[in-house]
Amino acid sequence: MRYNLPELIARGEGTRLEFKSTIHTAHRIARTLTAFSNTSGGVLLIGVSDDGRVSGVESELYEMQKIEKATDLLIDPAISVSYEVINQLGRQVILIEVAESDEKPHYAIDEKGKRTIYVRAKDKSVPTNKLILTNLVTPDGPLLQSSNVRNLIQVLRKTDFITAKQYAQLVNISEYRASKLLHQLTGQGLLLMIDKPRPVRFALKISE
Repeated sequence: MRYNLPELIARGEGTRLEFKSTIHTAHRIARTLTAFSNTSGGVLLIGVSDDGRVSGVESELYEMQKIEKATDLLIDPAISVSYEVINQLGRQVILIEVAESDEKPHYAIDEKGKRTIYVRAKDKSVPTNKLILTNLVTPDGPLLQSSNVRNLIQVLRKTDFITAKQYAQLVNISEYRASKLLHQLTGQGLLLMIDKPRPVRFALKISE
């Protein structure tokens, strides 16, 4: 792995990048790692605050013990991650790289043993009851060029989610047709479907 830390931080948090000043619990970080695995992969920077300030970590061992507990015991099926320690102005930042998984869906296990699927929606890791496995095909070109889809993408770049009802109102089509199109785009890998809590919402799979 070779990353330019200042460039990463300048990008800000998003679908494939998250900052953590420290890992509070293995259970909580399992959600983030699971969401990366279930979506498009991503990078986790430990020792960087939400506003991009490099605080560094006090103990590499302490942080990595929680990462290893999460990947080995609190994510099912277990995932593998790679990491490196970057020295920035005398402070250590841990960079965790998570690949998009071929074994979806992965579940994060909470303190009560409950298993939940998480996905990334912009800079958030959000729960969903099920994960639609996308087709390994390029999204249909003519479909992406349609005004209805272009309007959808523009809206989702500015907001986190949209429902079928909201989309129907946006482009002046029936809710049934809007729902069918949103599911079609989800199946082609452009969108994520999030059905927890209700109503079902859709988000861009990659927003940056």
